[in-house]
Amino acid sequence: MRKAWVVAKREFVSRVRTKGFIVATVFGPALLAILLVAPILLQGNTRAKRIVVIDAAEGGLGEKIEAALTRATRGGKPDGEHRYVASRVEAVGRLEQVRDSLVALVDRRELGEAGVDGILLVTEDVLATDTLHYLGANVGSPSEMDVLTRSVREAVLTERLTQAGISPAVLMQTVKPIRLATTKVSQGTLTGQSGAASFALAYIMSFVLYMALLIYGVQVMTSTVEEKTNRINEVLVSSLRPFELMLGKVLGVGSVALLQLSIWAGAAYGLTQARGGIAGLAGISPEAAAALPIPDISLGLLIVFLVFFVLGFFFFSAAYAAVGSTCNTVQETQMASLPVTLVVVSGLFVMFKLLGEPNGQLAHVLSLVPPLAPFVTPARYSLSPLPLPELVLSVVVTALGVLAMAWVAGRIYRVGILMYGKRATVREIFRWIRAG
Repeated sequence: MRKAWVVAKREFVSRVRTKGFIVATVFGPALLAILLVAPILLQGNTRAKRIVVIDAAEGGLGEKIEAALTRATRGGKPDGEHRYVASRVEAVGRLEQVRDSLVALVDRRELGEAGVDGILLVTEDVLATDTLHYLGANVGSPSEMDVLTRSVREAVLTERLTQAGISPAVLMQTVKPIRLATTKVSQGTLTGQSGAASFALAYIMSFVLYMALLIYGVQVMTSTVEEKTNRINEVLVSSLRPFELMLGKVLGVGSVALLQLSIWAGAAYGLTQARGGIAGLAGISPEAAAALPIPDISLGLLIVFLVFFVLGFFFFSAAYAAVGSTCNTVQETQMASLPVTLVVVSGLFVMFKLLGEPNGQLAHVLSLVPPLAPFVTPARYSLSPLPLPELVLSVVVTALGVLAMAWVAGRIYRVGILMYGKRATVREIFRWIRAG
């Protein structure tokens, strides 16, 4: 076993000292900081957009639209920050002249307060055609256009009801839409985390696990092939057993991956815990910062994620090492490793299917399937922490699956690394496994 640690140390040191590892390790937390801090900073630095309503219609529709834009706030809260600074220009009979003069002011930041972000054209045929024309610099943003449409819809509906002799106040209050504000409850305790944040956390964790398994698992496989091609294996197996060589590779590369992910996860944990302070520096209230869809990473979730990453990495890296030992070139591994890669991809897709029902019967069963548990169990835990007995059972079953995969991979590896020529067939591989 001591020799396996020597191989692991060599694999670990040779990879940690590379510029690519250093850059990726530093770049990960930096990118994460940008993704977490940017919404907070944007929340505190968004300005109200200046919109001019060109009123070329008879009646009071233009005034109603101007009032609706003035009332619009961020988040829909009565005391929230105003989303628009609206003004109205009467243009009955001179629509084109007024429009052309105002278009020259759109998207002209150098004009300061005299600049305009957008123009709404209110004409006589709005109620008949259900169409308002908007001229602006941000028309390519679906979210902004959706908010603007919702802001003016009430004014148009009010005008229609008035012309139909129906009380707008009574009807609008009756058909007012309901907004569902979600808050996560964990084991009988309110967490303050929204449903969007919980989903984002499960998505990010599974995607990071998926990428890490593919990147580092393939490194184990290519390293095996390269040493086999260079006949280095023949020298190594003269002083240590093939299983020790495979174990050393998996441990060495796994330690590199675990170190990198631990740094990333620790940075994520620290940033999410400090978001209240970051919001304070940006001049945002703690309540507003808590409402942002930024996931909250608990220490328990961090531990669960790292534990299942280690188990998943050992499982798939052993499989990739076995695949590499049966191939003679890196090109051959591209097709030979496809079954293992498909299992990794299926773990990611299965996780997405279970987000709607993380505590259903199917989720319970898949948490006990070793190749899928590294994806399913952490995602379930991020949405709804599992009871300790169920969590321990998932860890134990996955660990047994890792041991079984290591046994199978070891039998393939000990024969494959010394086989040259054509790639081994499936029948030959099964014969290697059955051999004593």
